[in-house]
Amino acid sequence: MSKIDYLFDQQHIWHPYTSMKHPFPVTGVKSAKGCELILEDGRRLIDGTSSWWSCVHGYCNEHIVSAMKQQLETLPHVMFGGITHEPAVNLAKQLVDMTCEPLTKVFFADSGSIAVEVSLKMAIQYWQGRDKPHKQKIATIKRGYHGDTFAAMSVCDPDNGMHTMFDAILPKQVFTPSPTSSIDDNTNVASDLAKLRTSFEEHHQSLAAMIIEPIHQAAGGMYFYHPDYLTGVRKLCDEFDILLIIDEIATGFGRTGTLFAYEHAGITPDLFCVGKALTGGYISLAVTMCTDEVAAGISDSPAGVFMHGPTFMANPLACAAANASLELFNNNEWPQQVASIEAQLKEELAEAKQFSAVKDVRVLGATGVIEINRSLSAAELQPYFLELGVWIRVFGSVVYIMPPYVISKPQLTKLTSAMKKVAKMLSKEKVTPTQHFISHG
Repeated sequence: MSKIDYLFDQQHIWHPYTSMKHPFPVTGVKSAKGCELILEDGRRLIDGTSSWWSCVHGYCNEHIVSAMKQQLETLPHVMFGGITHEPAVNLAKQLVDMTCEPLTKVFFADSGSIAVEVSLKMAIQYWQGRDKPHKQKIATIKRGYHGDTFAAMSVCDPDNGMHTMFDAILPKQVFTPSPTSSIDDNTNVASDLAKLRTSFEEHHQSLAAMIIEPIHQAAGGMYFYHPDYLTGVRKLCDEFDILLIIDEIATGFGRTGTLFAYEHAGITPDLFCVGKALTGGYISLAVTMCTDEVAAGISDSPAGVFMHGPTFMANPLACAAANASLELFNNNEWPQQVASIEAQLKEELAEAKQFSAVKDVRVLGATGVIEINRSLSAAELQPYFLELGVWIRVFGSVVYIMPPYVISKPQLTKLTSAMKKVAKMLSKEKVTPTQHFISHG
């Protein structure tokens, strides 16, 4: 059996968020099954990241693999311009049925970042069709993350994000402070919304849309805010004639305990982005959805058409994987799975609150977070997690897990135990960060 050429990898392959002069250490994976990664040397790791929050059904799920094999043998790809196919039509039907009633139009994209790009373009073109071409800026909150492409970078956190080096060239958007409420405490919601109102009062004439991660700010630090804030955001957008874009690339398909996180607030978006778990993490695909009104405005714009068309738009193989993934969601086992994960995380992570290095412990749905009181080095901590038999990737100051929904209780305990052991170790000794890593996808 061939072996990974680690030297070639180190010298020639650029991995995410790392330097070619000082490459981040990599771990060779040979195969994966269920919730385990099988390494080249035979070791098995419990995956606490779901491969950047996407592989929620676990690896090598027979239903998804079978659907992809069948599609691969018939129509692996075809251009979507002037052509349609059954996997895309069936997927659009499923998405329209699963999401809130106003979302009726489906645009297929390649990745989460592109889905966000599409939503921003749609919002701006919509106002051109409504004779308000001056509405071209986007509002958002700080601590947000929406992707690494240019328009997406412009709505990521401008102060503590990783895109500050591009400030001079990025579009200048309108930022307001991030919510200071917690998932269980709405004490600060009124004051937080007052700040957003002030921003809207000043900028609404130029604002095309507001984009926000609902309830769960993921790559910005794994913060969970109160649903009442999102309810207020929807009301303010309506009051000031601003479209609302909900980015559920990370939170969609059950991660927060509801199928979509916007359901916690009882609101509906004008535009909606999903990806990651859409295909169960088996192949890249994302979607931007919008309302009839948004679609009509775009179609009434001077261009008359929406000016975007990815080469691999609605790739049949990806659509087949997504259809199979959504069929698994429709079996309705995920609510019990996520509720069980949440209860176990709350019980098993509570102990970490007493460790001196721990700033906060928080849990929402199938996400568990231990926030440390200083910045962490993923490069230095990775060997500890490997020794403990788990795959956990820290970023910023947080040790977090977002495991597959099919994880067993003993597997989840192994993950939470590793988190606590590392948090306890950090409470006894100072780990000097030598390389910072921001985890997202």
